[in-house]
Amino acid sequence: MPISTPSSAPSHNQLDTKAQAWSALFSEPMSDLVKRYTSSVFFDKRLWQADIAGSLAHAEMLAAQGIISAADHADIQRGMAQITQEIDDGQFEWKLDLEDVHLNIEARLTQLVGDAGKRLHTGRSRNDQVATDVRLWLRGEIDLIDGLLTDLQKALIATAAQNVEVILPGFTHLQVAQPVSFGHHLLAYVEMFARDAQRMQDVRRRVNVLPLGSAALAGTTYPLDRERVAQTLGMEGVCQNSLDAVSDRDFAIEFTAAASLCMVHISRLSEELIIWMSQNFGFIKIADRFTTGSSIMPQKKNPDVPELARGKTGRVVGHLMGLITLMKGQPLAYNKDNQEDKEPLFDTVDTLKDTLRIFAEMVGGQFNPATGQKEGGITVNAAAMEQAALRGYATATDLADYLVKKGLPFRDAHETVAHAVKAAVSHACDLSELPLAVLQGFHPQIEKDVYECLSLRGSLNARNTLGGTAPVQVRAQIARHQARLG
Repeated sequence: MPISTPSSAPSHNQLDTKAQAWSALFSEPMSDLVKRYTSSVFFDKRLWQADIAGSLAHAEMLAAQGIISAADHADIQRGMAQITQEIDDGQFEWKLDLEDVHLNIEARLTQLVGDAGKRLHTGRSRNDQVATDVRLWLRGEIDLIDGLLTDLQKALIATAAQNVEVILPGFTHLQVAQPVSFGHHLLAYVEMFARDAQRMQDVRRRVNVLPLGSAALAGTTYPLDRERVAQTLGMEGVCQNSLDAVSDRDFAIEFTAAASLCMVHISRLSEELIIWMSQNFGFIKIADRFTTGSSIMPQKKNPDVPELARGKTGRVVGHLMGLITLMKGQPLAYNKDNQEDKEPLFDTVDTLKDTLRIFAEMVGGQFNPATGQKEGGITVNAAAMEQAALRGYATATDLADYLVKKGLPFRDAHETVAHAVKAAVSHACDLSELPLAVLQGFHPQIEKDVYECLSLRGSLNARNTLGGTAPVQVRAQIARHQARLG
């Protein structure tokens, strides 16, 4: 008995952009609620440039392999150029019925060029298509983030160079420990952000491989040249297993992990800026353009930018946890769960870029066209920093080192200095203010030259080893970072 064709079936040349690409099998339309629940077009449309780039590279390969004709290839190129223009001009109509960025672009292409648009999907699936699009998009975002990390490092280096001789109390356990150069302190964050940049570049290498050609999960029967597509798109290789290619989201998780660590570094810097700005410390002032006031207390100036960055760090780390949880129970290969990878990934990228951009401006300042000058975002109160260092007996270790050089074992020197600190506390003075006779009462080999090592400046200059806080070492590190960043 012959199989009949329903009279309502569309003809070969008919195009219904309101019907899903897979709807011929189904006997009833998708409900509006399910459409809204399953659609991703209103957040994944940001992938449109990557989608078009991937499609053009795929079409070029199909033509080169003789899978589609040269005329079809030319039509696809022409149609994609028009779609690009429409999206750039804000004239493109994104349709919920078409689910995602891929089907919206394909449907419009088919409207414009007919059957050539329908042939574009030969040898691929939305599974390998979306994996390719996300990788292409993320690669570009990593490159932008790399530039922003460079800007922030340069801002920190410039501020450090202006404050090499400024003495800051170095803390452990948030207790005054030893004096350090404020420039040296800022360079610690340069090291962190330099590692973040290295991690991003390392992630980029694993992002920059091609899933396209893996089709739904098993590869394809068409004679595709996947290496050609990878080369066209500037990718470093192709995914070697079709199942893994369409279902892997390691690259998104790894990026979000790197972004989370970068945000943790920003959050640590934020915490210090918040503490330093408080009246109890008074080490810095943050420019008004990065602060807010109180609706009830007119005297308040609040460090909202670093506070919000500290809060947004939790948001990004939450996205990392979400992506890991998303993947943990998925069998091979592609599952619809993976649609949920995009919003946390997109938000992580947006949050990190915005935060890096504003911190580079806050730390390094910005050019004011009205004055023709660069206006800093942070003003340093060097006197308050130095006074704070004097309050915590920050040179106690220097006195212990002095005694060691006189032949005393370090543990004995440590105990001797503890008694000296007790005396200074009882007299409400710094170690450097104790009379020589009092100091000699703790050890007879203490001589007048002890006051040089007990001074904040002497302590700073004495730490003249690689990586130390002595100004000569700090300047050497600044020069190294400047040469590294160009």
